[in-house]
Amino acid sequence: MQLNKSVYRDYKQYPERIIQFGDGNFLRAFTDWIVHKMNEELDFNSGILVVGPRKNDRVYQLNNQDGLYTLLLKGIEKGRLIDEKIVINSITRGIHTYRDYDEYLRVAENPDIRFMISNTTEAGIAYDGEDRLEDRPQKSFPGKVAAFLYRRYRHFNGDKTKGLIFLPCELIDKNGEKLKEIILRLAKDWKLEEDFIRWIKEANLFYNTLVDRIVPGYPKERSERIQIELGYEDKFLVEGEHFHLWVIEGPKEIREEFPADKIGLNVLFVDDLTPYRTRKVRILNGAHTAMVPVAYLYGLDTVREAVDDEVVGEFIKSLIFDEIVPAMDFPKEESEGFAADVLDRFRNPFIKHYLMSIALNSMSKFETRLLPSILDYIERNGKLPEKLVFSLAALIRFYKGERKGEKIDLADNPEYLEMFSELWGNYDGTKDNLGQIVEKVLGLDGLWKMDLNQIEGLKALVTGYLIDIEKKGIEYAVKELIR
Repeated sequence: MQLNKSVYRDYKQYPERIIQFGDGNFLRAFTDWIVHKMNEELDFNSGILVVGPRKNDRVYQLNNQDGLYTLLLKGIEKGRLIDEKIVINSITRGIHTYRDYDEYLRVAENPDIRFMISNTTEAGIAYDGEDRLEDRPQKSFPGKVAAFLYRRYRHFNGDKTKGLIFLPCELIDKNGEKLKEIILRLAKDWKLEEDFIRWIKEANLFYNTLVDRIVPGYPKERSERIQIELGYEDKFLVEGEHFHLWVIEGPKEIREEFPADKIGLNVLFVDDLTPYRTRKVRILNGAHTAMVPVAYLYGLDTVREAVDDEVVGEFIKSLIFDEIVPAMDFPKEESEGFAADVLDRFRNPFIKHYLMSIALNSMSKFETRLLPSILDYIERNGKLPEKLVFSLAALIRFYKGERKGEKIDLADNPEYLEMFSELWGNYDGTKDNLGQIVEKVLGLDGLWKMDLNQIEGLKALVTGYLIDIEKKGIEYAVKELIR
């Protein structure tokens, strides 16, 4: 028996007021849960229309469940065990821009739509100069949004009350401002009228946000047992930690329209989220991104295994406390306290967070989450941070796509995957060739916004670590680094 509205007797149909780009685990365990709670406790009365970002049928499978799914929240709060199973009833339906583009634009004509939420990974909020208004659909997320806004502007004759509130959840700095900037750039590229550009600026609110909740995703090893306990089949079962934080920066008007804080949710409305973002992205997300290639190549599969392992755990702890924390403009005691809490969250015994679920788009994640720590550490200490550099070498080896004879299911920008496939496909087994691979990767100035080969000693150190990993094995290389 599959979960749907005939199984869930408390099902409610809400008017579509929110359009959401992304159908992944994080949004379903975070923003969609928050909207569900607001609908239940505040009469928020808002349904979410999910736009599937990729060429797959996930949104249609979600429609088969009438937008319903089960969220498992587990953790320890103030010594109290949290173990909740909640059927989330906030998604109305899903559509796909590649198959439902006409319907997507018709949604822009819905006068009730007020919010747009997104999580398209760090690579999503990016300008694509090849996007055109007449494309069906545009390639980029901002391109699709620009076309949506133009249809809305035209349909409502520039009515300023029909603008939207944007709450992007991508982990990039100034995510709301950057999305707005790209949309305005596309409007000019497409030579759209000045009144439309003015409408974007005056009728729409683009908030910078920061999100925080560890979401391991689908508990595949326990799903059969869980679904027997639930009494129904749920293909969108998702698991997350109990802790959550959403920081929203900008004009306080949103507090009245999106009053999540009034029901005790950890949603903060602030004038400047910079300190929250820097601390979270560099320590929590940075540690995640750094550990993935090292721990996975080492033979581990989950975050908890990684931090609990005698060798890899010591590597992660040292990377955080000896290299990331000292490179931040924060009081040491405060940063170390946050870092200690992060390690405790990584050790949450109730959730199984697979390293490969974090590995998506690791190249852009490294640039966003770890490169700033490397550069700041060099500036402060006049030397290279060895463990952060090692994680970069491990990442290059990770993109060889093989662990102990087994294929790694890589998922990233096709440009990077093609580059690594060619580099490793032509690898001749020599140390010189490994140096050439490193030089090519460090020279991706389109990704790094600079040529990393120009950093004194970096190419040599990355190459040395990559040689150790490839020739002597990751176990030897990590142990040598931490001893």
